[in-house]
Amino acid sequence: MTLALRVPEELSARVPVEQRGPGLDRDAVRMLVSRGAEVAHHRFSELPRLLRAGDLLVVNTSATLAAAVDGWIGHARVVVHFSTRGDDGRWAVELREPDGRGTTRARAATPARREVWVRLPGGVRLLLEEPLSGRSERLRWARVSGGGVPGLLREHGRPIRYAYTERDQPLSVYQTVFALPSGDGEGSAEMPSAARPFTTRLVTELVSRGVRFAPVTLHTGVASAEAHEPPYPERFAVPEASAGLIDATRAGGGRVIAVGTTAVRAVESAVEGDGVVRPRAGWTDLVVTPERGVRVVDGLLTGLHEPEASHLLMLEAVAGRAAIERGYEAALRGRYLWHEFGDVHLLLP
Repeated sequence: MTLALRVPEELSARVPVEQRGPGLDRDAVRMLVSRGAEVAHHRFSELPRLLRAGDLLVVNTSATLAAAVDGWIGHARVVVHFSTRGDDGRWAVELREPDGRGTTRARAATPARREVWVRLPGGVRLLLEEPLSGRSERLRWARVSGGGVPGLLREHGRPIRYAYTERDQPLSVYQTVFALPSGDGEGSAEMPSAARPFTTRLVTELVSRGVRFAPVTLHTGVASAEAHEPPYPERFAVPEASAGLIDATRAGGGRVIAVGTTAVRAVESAVEGDGVVRPRAGWTDLVVTPERGVRVVDGLLTGLHEPEASHLLMLEAVAGRAAIERGYEAALRGRYLWHEFGDVHLLLP
């Protein structure tokens, strides 16, 4: 799905909402609400009165990594974006070039047959090997020597930042209230940003109103900032307690609302042929499209995606093409803000 619209550059959220004025918290972003043909405008802080007792929010607990590290190939400076840790200990990485403004731009792909060493701080070295996928050489598997990646990221990493943002931000700005640190150093290369507007106060109010939460985990890799490729395989886990909550909610007539496309991918990867969600962990290569549809998710809270983004197929699967087109036209008219620090879109049945 590609939307026939253009998002003006000035609608990119350049800083988090809490840095835009005194007294603002994360839940001060705006929220577009789509219910079929109906579109309404709200603040995110109004979410508790838009949901009802018995609804279930599925949230991603993956913590955001400081996944960008400066490196060198010979005398040329590069920026390494660490994406995904493989079962064999290698990491999928993307090499980018500094753009002179504190962010990066796409770098010409290195021929897959060529041996390339990347020097990193602390004596760590990367040996680039084969591409992660046959459809693109943007991400390559890399063998790490001279140190561990978790320690490297803690000491020398910073959050991945794209050109539409105004300045570097501390890692805490990219963590959601649901983020849990992983004992093995795994996490998401980019923030599961749909959950960013939640605050502890808002979660407490939702629970007091009878809304429940089901934690799942999906470690998201580096997005395709330029080409908008479909997502690569990612590591996920749906624990037994959450699977039971999802099934009980559906049986009791409640609504299952995913917080973010990552939560949709995790839950829909754990659905059996009989429609029951069962605990599952491992890798998922599921791409949710209108043809495949969704089997569990009734609604979705998500950010505003670029018109070419592959995630729009998932939104169409949840809400239908007409609702997405109406919603995005309303978001443009209403001057909503895009990207990870921007406003959000709630799709309800």
